[in-house]
Amino acid sequence: MDRLNAMRVFTRIVELGGFAKAADSLQLPRASVTILIKQLEAHLGVQLLQRTTRQISLTLDGAAYYPRCVQLLADLEETEAVFSAARHNPKGLLRVDMPAGVGRLMVIPALPQFTARYPLIELEIGLNDRTVDLIREGVDCVLRGGSALDESLVARPLATLDQVTCASPEYLQRCGTPRCLEDLKGHQMVEYFSNSTGKRYGLEFVVDGQLRLIDLPKHVAVNSSDGYLAACEAGYGLVQAPYYHVARQLKEGRLIEVLRDVPPPGMPLTALYPPHRQLSRRVRVFVDWLVELCAQSGNGFYREDSRG
Repeated sequence: MDRLNAMRVFTRIVELGGFAKAADSLQLPRASVTILIKQLEAHLGVQLLQRTTRQISLTLDGAAYYPRCVQLLADLEETEAVFSAARHNPKGLLRVDMPAGVGRLMVIPALPQFTARYPLIELEIGLNDRTVDLIREGVDCVLRGGSALDESLVARPLATLDQVTCASPEYLQRCGTPRCLEDLKGHQMVEYFSNSTGKRYGLEFVVDGQLRLIDLPKHVAVNSSDGYLAACEAGYGLVQAPYYHVARQLKEGRLIEVLRDVPPPGMPLTALYPPHRQLSRRVRVFVDWLVELCAQSGNGFYREDSRG
């Protein structure tokens, strides 16, 4: 039995919650995964996984064994990277997840820079507005916007994104263009809500350095960033979004910025990864590249007239 391979299989089963998913993730036959786990349990003399027809759960021994496996595999990867060519040219699969807009509009268009620099890294990119469970879903690194972060993860700040308040021309023609916050009486907004937490978001403005929250009436609430902007373009009211996400609509006149003198607060963009991935060379070079990308002028993350 290849114990290291068996440990990799075991940790992936725990992370993905099933034998079949682990087999697909590791590109192994499902029968091989089952055999490796049986051999590992026989070698240790304990049962690691409790199997039912509906789910896989850890036994007490499995729960104690899992974090040790994770740490050992991470240490092994780092050791091999230090004493091999992988130190300078890391290779292997890197699973990342990010908001759909960030990935579609900003990261993926610039990705050839990264793959040219690290041609042996294979990227698997998930585009989601929902919160991803890195451990359960086997994800190495995520990008998240906003300030509410998981304290159990390692956080690397990337940027503070400019945000704008905008509406469709048809809406403004119908309801008037607000020039100050007092003009918002009689207006409405599109509401954004989190599908994972249920939290609902109103409008936020920075007035004399202080944050001011305003809730307006709404006819539509959505739980995706693309749907949020689509509802705005359809004339359902005011929205607030990162500049990069509405830059094209503003340029084409499909949306119009309002209340520029009282902007929304900037949105922090952060890379997060589990502590056991902190030493991973693949994760480090990817996050370092993201830091470079966010610092580049003309990258589209910021308003062109906001960076001097």
